[in-house]
Amino acid sequence: MRGVAANRAQKDLTTEYAKDVEGVKEVHNEMAVFTDIVKPMDSSVARKMDSYTESIDDASITALTKTVFLSHRSTRAFKTEVSTKGGVVTLGGKAKNAAEKSLAGKLAGDIHGVKAVVNNMTVE
Repeated sequence: MRGVAANRAQKDLTTEYAKDVEGVKEVHNEMAVFTDIVKPMDSSVARKMDSYTESIDDASITALTKTVFLSHRSTRAFKTEVSTKGGVVTLGGKAKNAAEKSLAGKLAGDIHGVKAVVNNMTVE
């Protein structure tokens, strides 16, 4: 994996989620940690990077949510649309029943960095 993580914990969490995906045998996490890229004293660069790290965080959250859905036995077959903006995950698509819809919301809400979940899934 490559990219930028906001902190070491996010990098480690991404590794753990990838390891949990069925069929994954080995994970090489080459993600850079944002604090290693921008020196703490260089606040002008840090300010310019704020929006950049937010979009990476949102992209990471979306990717992790999709990974969790694919790796979880009960949600593997979901055709769920996932988007993230400012840490708020929005789910769309169809669930077979209310329990599946609730499970999708719970799994998404448990991901590190998620501030809220808007579950717009419909029950067939």
